[in-house]
Amino acid sequence: MRDADRSGALARLAAFDRVPLVGGPTPVEDMLRLRAELGPGPRLLVKRDDAIPFAFGGNKTRKLEFVVAEARGAGADTLITVGGVQSNHARATAATAARLGMRCHLIINGVPPDHPRANALLDALLGATIEYIPSRNERAAAMQSASDRLRREGRTPYVVPLGASTPLGSLGFARAVGELLAQIEPPDVIVHAASSAGTHAGLVAGSALHGARTKVIGVSADDPAAEVEAHARQIIAGIYESLGAPPDTGADVHIDDTFVGDGYGIASPASQEAQRLAARTEAIFVDQTYTAKALAALIAYDRAGRFADNKAVLFWHTGGQVGLFA
Repeated sequence: MRDADRSGALARLAAFDRVPLVGGPTPVEDMLRLRAELGPGPRLLVKRDDAIPFAFGGNKTRKLEFVVAEARGAGADTLITVGGVQSNHARATAATAARLGMRCHLIINGVPPDHPRANALLDALLGATIEYIPSRNERAAAMQSASDRLRREGRTPYVVPLGASTPLGSLGFARAVGELLAQIEPPDVIVHAASSAGTHAGLVAGSALHGARTKVIGVSADDPAAEVEAHARQIIAGIYESLGAPPDTGADVHIDDTFVGDGYGIASPASQEAQRLAARTEAIFVDQTYTAKALAALIAYDRAGRFADNKAVLFWHTGGQVGLFA
């Protein structure tokens, strides 16, 4: 991509309407004690999106800044979205609605808990209306039905897709790359948890737009790598289109699905070890569904010698620590 194309796209990104939820830049810290525990190897850093002050933070907040700006501009008074019982995205969406004086309707696949805890408890405290459905397969139909019903009732709903993982939402992470590069030199590698592909797409596109030669590795929490990669490429194409940048048909997309273990939200021995190491060496908490598995991947790569000692490897902590209390 030509420098002129990049600079034009970055100027348009800076001008995009967004609702400020993240606050200031999240910290970047050296993980010195984890490095010492693992032995000689590359510099290990962490980008602390778990430390975003708003509503327990996490990566969804960055995406919602852009998505909710569009919803507000369209005159919406109700946000509708989907997720599992312990969805971080559902909690972040409900919190955003509360902050903006909007209503929130959550479509939750799963069984209503007898005693709501963690994200399910927060959803209720935030005043969201919760509709339970049996399975993921019914999400799209349930969202459309809820939207139609609310319109008949005279409301103006706005549907937020799963994870806010759209080209618009992913602008939040294209922008976040600029935040990171104002803090440190471009890392050689970024490792993060991946699921609905929006965070990954934003980091890949943002690195390219800023001219950073950073390899971004998304560690899948559930779906096969090919599916996440395909979705990420679609979102990346949409990001470039929205910013008026030429398409990048050769976007460098890397998804690793070998750390899913027995399934979504099910701890593995590697993720449990990563949880313990992060807590005991750095007082950083990673959740069993997403971030522990991504950190487990980084640790495994390190032990296998995939990173040279003179490299810098950054773990982008995407939050989710509320899930520890489920």
